[in-house]
Formats: sequence, C-alpha cells, structure tokens
Amino acid sequence: MNAVAIQTQRQFHIHQRVTMMINRYEVFADDGAGAPGTQVAFIEQKRMKLKEEVTLYTDESKQSVVAAFKARKVVDLASAYDVTGDAGPIGVFGKKFGKSLLRSTWQLDQPGLPTVTVQERSAALAIFRRVWGMLPYIGDLPFIWKYHFDFIDADGHKVGSFEKKTRIRDHYVVRMDDERYDRRLVLAQAVALDALQSR
Repeated sequence: MNAVAIQTQRQFHIHQRVTMMINRYEVFADDGAGAPGTQVAFIEQKRMKLKEEVTLYTDESKQSVVAAFKARKVVDLASAYDVTGDAGPIGVFGKKFGKSLLRSTWQLDQPGLPTVTVQERSAALAIFRRVWGMLPYIGDLPFIWKYHFDFIDADGHKVGSFEKKTRIRDHYVVRMDDERYDRRLVLAQAVALDALQSR
C-alpha cells in the first residue's frame, strides 16, 4: 500500500514482536470490520541506541520506505523527532517532559495545521503506572492494565486515539478522524508511544 492509499485510512492496527535486541512492529490497515487487514508498514527498532532513528518500511523485505523518524538530540528526554518521507519532511513530534511527569503527553506538529496534543487518557491510571514501576520486584512485571492516548486538537476536540487492545501482548488500534493529518506522521507518533514511552 503506497503513501496515497495509507492517507485514505482512518484506522490502523499495530502489533509488536519482541526479540532480544530489536523491537519489531507490523502495521495493518483496518479491514472495515475492526480487524487487521492489509499490512502497510514493518518497523525494526534497535534498542540501546544513543540517538534514536526508526524507519517504517512497506514490508519485511525493507526494500521500500514509508517514512522515518529521527531524534534531533542524543539521549534527550524532551527531544523532538523529525518525520520524513520520500519527498522530504512531513512533521515533528516530541514528548512534553514537564507535563509527562504525571501524565504522558506528546505534541504532534504538521506544517500548516494546528498542533495536536497526544495525552494519556486516564490521569489516575497514569499515576498508578508510575507507582507500579517503582515497586520492588512488582515493577519488573508486565503492566497488565490497558492504557490509552487521545489525540486532541487546538480547540480541545478529540480527533484520534491510540488504544491498547491486549493486556500482555502489545497490540494497539490507532485512529485519526481528521483527514488533513498525514497518516505517516500519525503512525510514526503511534510507534513512538510504545517504543519510546519509557525514555
């Protein structure tokens, strides 16, 4: 599926496959009935890199690139990530470090369009996640409660979402209802919500 076809989609499914040193993600367009359909992207993220760079390929052959994002700075908790496609820059996203201390918050920017805030939906669950992570022994166990993010426009309206669908495995559904925003930028932000969330 090419970039033009991806842009017509409102909903995607992201499935993570975990290996020892690489996180792998498969992205599927929704089949219209709420289930994964055609694969639209394949991502590999190498862990422990000082300067994060992630490429979204069309499939596992890695012969064709959908988009890529790269951190502007090395190991910066509030770094911005530039998203590019084959024709050049698409947009930028970044974590809002201060706001994220209690409730994870990101900012997504596409030139010519209003800024979108991407925020953890439940403040209570966000705090519980942080407490869970600090508990001896327990904090090393998988966090089984599902937590979600909402995409909020400049007027405070919800225009999209990122929802965890399983308790143990990392399966997500990403939705963007505002057709103006480039889906490659939205997918890059969605992958970052899993891959970079703990950075």
